[in-house]
Amino acid sequence: MIKFKLEGEFIPLIALLKATSLVQSGGEAQSIVEEGLVKVNGATENRKRLKVRVGDKVEFMGKVIDVI
Repeated sequence: MIKFKLEGEFIPLIALLKATSLVQSGGEAQSIVEEGLVKVNGATENRKRLKVRVGDKVEFMGKVIDVI
């Protein structure tokens, strides 16, 4: 599990994927979200600009990001 300490109120989903080094670029992050490969709190998420907040769990490629 990856622990990500949130500095503000939220972080956009694609920015979170980049910040945790699960993807190399914003374009790659957008593609994987559009393809339905990312889950947020157990549900498949297609919104690239989703505001991820403290307490959310993001899953991608067998990795879980715990936003704290």
